Amino acid sequence: MEKGRAPSPARQPPTSGFEIVGEEVLLEEQSFSWYTSDTFCPVNIGDILQSKYQVIGKLGYGSVSTAWLCRDLINHEDVTLKAYVSAHRQARNEFNVMNHISHWSKRKSGSILVRTMRETFQVLGKKGPHQCLIHDPLGLTASQIQEMFGGKIPGSMLKAMVHYLLLALEFLHAEAHVVHTDIQGGNLMLGLKNDSVLRDFEDEEWEEPSARKFDGDYVIYASRELDIPDDTGPLILCDSGDAHYGENEYVGEVMPDLYRAPEIVLGIPWNEKIDIWSVGVMASHRSASTRIAFLLASLLISIQIWDLFEGKRLFTERLPNREESEAAHLARMVALLGPPPPDLLKRGSKSGRYFDDRGNFIAKTKIPMGSLEDEEENLGGENRAIFIRFLRKMLQWRPEDRKTARELLQDPWFKQPE
Repeated sequence: MEKGRAPSPARQPPTSGFEIVGEEVLLEEQSFSWYTSDTFCPVNIGDILQSKYQVIGKLGYGSVSTAWLCRDLINHEDVTLKAYVSAHRQARNEFNVMNHISHWSKRKSGSILVRTMRETFQVLGKKGPHQCLIHDPLGLTASQIQEMFGGKIPGSMLKAMVHYLLLALEFLHAEAHVVHTDIQGGNLMLGLKNDSVLRDFEDEEWEEPSARKFDGDYVIYASRELDIPDDTGPLILCDSGDAHYGENEYVGEVMPDLYRAPEIVLGIPWNEKIDIWSVGVMASHRSASTRIAFLLASLLISIQIWDLFEGKRLFTERLPNREESEAAHLARMVALLGPPPPDLLKRGSKSGRYFDDRGNFIAKTKIPMGSLEDEEENLGGENRAIFIRFLRKMLQWRPEDRKTARELLQDPWFKQPE
């Protein structure tokens, strides 16, 4: 922030030179079945919001929001705008969670690894007000980084990354008493040490404007990715729209389908240990370019271990029918972990659909071949054994048998040389 300066003049965005996408193409948020021209927040490149935030370009979109790079004309700095669909539950929840987290932000170091909010305001749309959040700008998502590695991330970087992810979860779980529920690659983003990639983004948008589609008076813009910076900050855990706080345990369905912990599928009350399950489901890979490997060495946080390390999903079945999909998910758990403990099944409102009283799997779905040891393909010898033991401390049927983030930070795997 630069004080003592007059506000920056707004830039006039290009009025020509961009591709107009045809009617036959469903562009970005238009691909969602619930899309209408008045569903999403009406944000246009060049707009000035709150008399100070000029919209520079579209960074991305999700099922209930769009993300934009903006220039704060008053404070002469870049920010990110997250604009929700009107009156959505996630908007209210994310605002409440971020307010809750802010009370702890100056007390614990792990809080710097969790995204916070600078400001919130509303933009009026046809269906009512749209909640908007202002954040510090961040770079690429971990999913985008993973794609740059060809689907995997170097094993030599994994330990530092997981170490800092667990630091973030230790803060959320032990201090702020928050369960994130949605740890995945798209919700972890690179921090930025300088604004060079943001300046490049702005210049590119003005020189080669993004493609767009006109749907009445609503404009759908094609997102533009940020470049890879020469130097990076930490990866930051983002998107607390589905987070929970304030209780010792919760009920109901949360988590992306393929990462759901056993207690979610079986209808058992859950707590912060579902985040630990998510961490254990993913991992990284070993081959990457020198430049990206250098960048990863500076990362402070990462995503779920298995998917990143192995470059494939540990759980893959997603079927059209929810019960069939859950049965396939549980069958995979049985293959990897063995049968569930009967005492766990007694807690579940849906256990009887899939298991008998002795823990035998009774669904029609066939239990696949392949244990956790069989699935690990990138390590050998003692490294492999220690890594599998580390995973098994997270991938447990009973949530109380999973280690806490604080306990996992002391695991021998972090001390084992590559």
